[in-house]
Amino acid sequence: MEIRDAVEADAERLAALTGAPADVMRNLVHDRTVRVADDGGVEGFVSYDATDRTVHVTQLEGDPKLCERLLEEPTRFASQEGMDVELLVPEGDEATREAIEASDFDEYGPGPRFDGTQTTRYRWEPPE
Repeated sequence: MEIRDAVEADAERLAALTGAPADVMRNLVHDRTVRVADDGGVEGFVSYDATDRTVHVTQLEGDPKLCERLLEEPTRFASQEGMDVELLVPEGDEATREAIEASDFDEYGPGPRFDGTQTTRYRWEPPE
């Protein structure tokens, strides 16, 4: 499985994975760092951006094992830059929760509600 930068041509597949419109995914590719897992077709992706001292994972799609692999991308970047990584997991998203807990993220408290769904904030800190 190759992990590579997303390109605009990936937008349709990203839309299929998320249920979001293709133009939204096209904008995501332009506005964030997006890395895709490709084995002849895009099977999952992670998007993230960096502000101040924190890398924020904005989307993570794929099965739990693939998500573990994809989370290596923002954590590697954060480690090189001396930054933390944060992400929000919606209540009931056990596949994502399983992946992040296997990737050494710690629960960091409640996150905001999105469309009425509670989230939990997780954080990863680089080893000292």
